[in-house]
Amino acid sequence: MSPFPVQMEDHWRPEPGEDRNRARLMWFMLVGDYPQVAELAQAGHARLRGLAGLDIVPREWLHITTLIAGFADGMTADQVDAMAGHARRLLACIAPPRITLGRVLYHPRAVMLDAGPPGRLQPVLQAVQEATLAGTGRDGTLHTAPWTPHITLAYGNADRPAGPVIDALGRVLPSGQVAIRSISLVSQTPDQMFKWDAIADVPIGADSALEAPVP
Repeated sequence: MSPFPVQMEDHWRPEPGEDRNRARLMWFMLVGDYPQVAELAQAGHARLRGLAGLDIVPREWLHITTLIAGFADGMTADQVDAMAGHARRLLACIAPPRITLGRVLYHPRAVMLDAGPPGRLQPVLQAVQEATLAGTGRDGTLHTAPWTPHITLAYGNADRPAGPVIDALGRVLPSGQVAIRSISLVSQTPDQMFKWDAIADVPIGADSALEAPVP
């Protein structure tokens, strides 16, 4: 992921071989309701607002893409229930991971906040990978490899120079921390609104929270 792309691109342009008419089941950490995330995103959006060539991500759609489970029409309802149930059992005993936000990441198709430090969210990824395999017999796929957890602030919607975006947003926003307390299984059909339908919400640390609070 280049820290300073020269050119922004249209995120909504289909990738080769991509089928935009088929919904996919995906594991997302939905973070728009976290006050720390919403405030930081608002600060970033304020710097970007008015720039051409960007689609600002509304607060309610802020998320961390974790794993693509597969096409929705390739799974039965029982498989989906099994996948979600297995994830609940695995994630119940994992303490909610605390991430640090503020560092800006740039990609030709998007502007993002890093959700680090590296490896902090790995146990959550491993849990949903195991749950996906156990429930559906499929491994699931990463949107990008290696996995770089991030929260997208804006998507590119045109081919334009990246310089004005980088100059406006800079490298960092005010630093903040947040403990991730759930992950959701959603059904998403790629389109320009980038919306989804929630299938299941899985708490993180439901059992461990009874033993010791997250500091």
